[in-house]
This record gives sequence, structure tokens and C-alpha cells, in this order.
Amino acid sequence: MGDFAAPKLETVKIAIIGVGARGSGHARQLASIEGTEIVAISDLYEDLVDRAVQRCKEAGKGRHQSIARYFGEEDAWKVMLRETKPDMVIVATNWKNHAPMAIEAMEQGAHAFVEVPIALTVDEMWNLVNTSERTQKHCMMMENVNYGRDELLYLNLCRKGIIGELLHAEAAYIHELRFQMEEQERGTGSWRTHHYAERNGNLYPTHGLGPVAQYMNIGRGEDMFKTVVSFSTPARGRALYAEKNYPENHKWNELTYKGGDLNTSLIKTHLGRTVMVQWDETSPRPYTRHNLIQGTTGTLAGFPTRVALEGGVPGATDSHHSWAQGDALASLYEEFEHPLFKRVGALAEKMGGHGGMDFLMLFRIVECLREGLPLDQNVYEGCLWSAVGPLSEASVAQEGMPQAFPDFTRNQWNTTLPLDIIA
Repeated sequence: MGDFAAPKLETVKIAIIGVGARGSGHARQLASIEGTEIVAISDLYEDLVDRAVQRCKEAGKGRHQSIARYFGEEDAWKVMLRETKPDMVIVATNWKNHAPMAIEAMEQGAHAFVEVPIALTVDEMWNLVNTSERTQKHCMMMENVNYGRDELLYLNLCRKGIIGELLHAEAAYIHELRFQMEEQERGTGSWRTHHYAERNGNLYPTHGLGPVAQYMNIGRGEDMFKTVVSFSTPARGRALYAEKNYPENHKWNELTYKGGDLNTSLIKTHLGRTVMVQWDETSPRPYTRHNLIQGTTGTLAGFPTRVALEGGVPGATDSHHSWAQGDALASLYEEFEHPLFKRVGALAEKMGGHGGMDFLMLFRIVECLREGLPLDQNVYEGCLWSAVGPLSEASVAQEGMPQAFPDFTRNQWNTTLPLDIIA
């Protein structure tokens, strides 16, 4: 499935499972894209379904007038799949449902598009791979950050050899989200808080890892993840937050928080490159994904966006001892802006979704399905990036012992083509 292209779809019939924080945005944006038909929406809660249906009708400007509604029962989404027969299913639910729902969608004849992470266990990842291969249906983890303007720029710079041979990357998801603990009955905090309490590792690796893995052509003909070691700090922040903000007998104070506040994992690749991946959704610090890629002739980094090149960045710096950033990067954007962003970036920024990256991702998914093109992210990549989760947990539990990555491609990564710089 690395380079798999499905038959063209003139109109993409879409069903959506889960229209809370993420799914409702996906529904609205998909409804606005030419060549889509929103055929059904499912959620546990009727009010969320009604809200999403209304937003789809508004965004579609007269299209999507017959959207089937499913709600109330835990298995309503299964009935939806059987009755509406969509071409494409969006899975935007809590993490434990990602793999089972994607597998069932493929079994019912639909392409599956899953929020991050793609699954929680290595066994689930193998089940996704096996089902995708057997049914010949796409199963893509929707890593939206790969469609950020800077991430696309850096991909283009790496492909053009601007920083030489790639040696090392740094990726992260550092995002203080303790406020989500207020979502106690519905919403992300109602289920995600239990993951922080019960698991100790890097629980959310893909936002930072996806882009740098594609810079390095991991799993795409050049290199592959080999092993990972992982360490966590003590688990203090969530317990202190609960103690400060909730009564002693509150359910958040009855949990024993096992997950370290910050996890650092280090990946070694088959070529000997290194990738540092960090995760922290607890500590009081500014947001960052790092987004650093280091080569033999320069380094690209994020938060803030900055570039250092041997000999300096023309028109900005005269050596690699200082960063070019801010307005000094204007000429670099002008020369190396990714063609996809040149084509759709203005519309994406207008449509929104994390600065436009969400819309650009959904636009590109629909474009690939309608034109019969391989997707920008294949099922193996989704599983490989997500595997850092369970592998890091195992490494932490074993005092940092290296854990081997499964080869979900069964050695087919050697012949999978690198991701094109699409026009």
C-alpha cells in the first residue's frame, strides 16, 4: 500500500464518525470542497450531530441536503456504514476507537481516514495494515502538521539538498493542556485524562514526528526507523493541578498519575541517523513542535522558524553562527515555497483549521481520491509514527531498554517512492 492508488471517484461520498472538537471542523471543511457529498454523520450525542449537519449544509451552499443522522447507541456508526455505503470514512473519536472503527470501515468497503494516533497497540497497527492490504482500501492517519506552511517549505528545502545529507531531527508535541480536565463528562479531557494517569511514555508523538520522518524519507525508499529508547520524568504536574483545583474526593484526585510529565525518546534509524521526540501536555511552558532537521550543510528549525546555512543565508546572515529568521526569510519563502501551498495556501488560510493545515490536508485527500493518486501518507507511515507510543511505554518500563520497530511494510519500504513535491 506504499504507492497504492485507488480507482478515481468523481464524487467522494463521506461519512463522519465523531463530531466533537475535531470531527465538527472536518465536517464543515469537507462540505466546502468541490466533489464531496456528506452522506452521513454519527456521534453519541444528538446535539453534536445536528450541529455538524447544519454546518455542512451552510458550508456546502445548497449541497449536502440529505445527510443521514445516527446517534445515541454505541454501535450506531456500524449501522451507518452498512446503510449509507460511503466511499470515505472520517474517524474522529477517542483514541481507543480509532483502530476498530477504521478496520470496520475498510471491511465495509470504504477508505478510512483516522485522527492521530492511528492506534494504541502494535497488534492494532498490524490489524490495520493487514486489513488495508486485503481490502485494497486506503487507511491514512490524518497528520495535519505535514501540511503546515513551514513543514512544506522544509520538505521542499530538504528535497532540493539545501542542507546537504540529513543526519538528525528533533520533534515534539509540547502543549500545556491541563485545562482539558474541566471536560469531565463530555469532551477530550473526559477520556484523555485517564491516559495520562494510566500510561507512561510518549502518548502523542506524531505531530512533530510526521514531518521530520518525511523530510528523511523514512519508510520511503531511503531509510527506516530501527530502535527507540525512552525515558520519562516523574509524574507530578497533573496530580498537583488536580489537588489545587478540585475537591479532595473529586474523581481526578482519586487517580494515581503514572505518566511522567515529560517524555524524551530517541530513535535510531537503519542509516544511523537520530531523531529526538519529546512529549509534554502538562508543564507550564510555551507550545512547540521543535520541527528541527539538521544536515551536513545547514539546519532548519521551528518555534520560531529559523534557518542556518554554512556560509550564511544569502541576504540575511554571513555565517552559520547566527539564525536567519523573521523578515530575513522572505527571499527563502519566495524561492522555495512548496508548490501545493502556492496553489492552495491562500484558500487554506482563509478556511482555517490550525492556520490552514487542516483544510489543506482535507483538500489534498479529496484531490487524491478524485484523481486516483497515491495519498501523501500511507498506512505504514501512520503505524510507524504511532508505534512510538506503545514502544516508548515498553522502553520506559524497562529502564530505557531499546525497543525494535516492527517493519509494517514487510521490507517493501525499500521500493516505496519518496513523497513527491506535488504541484
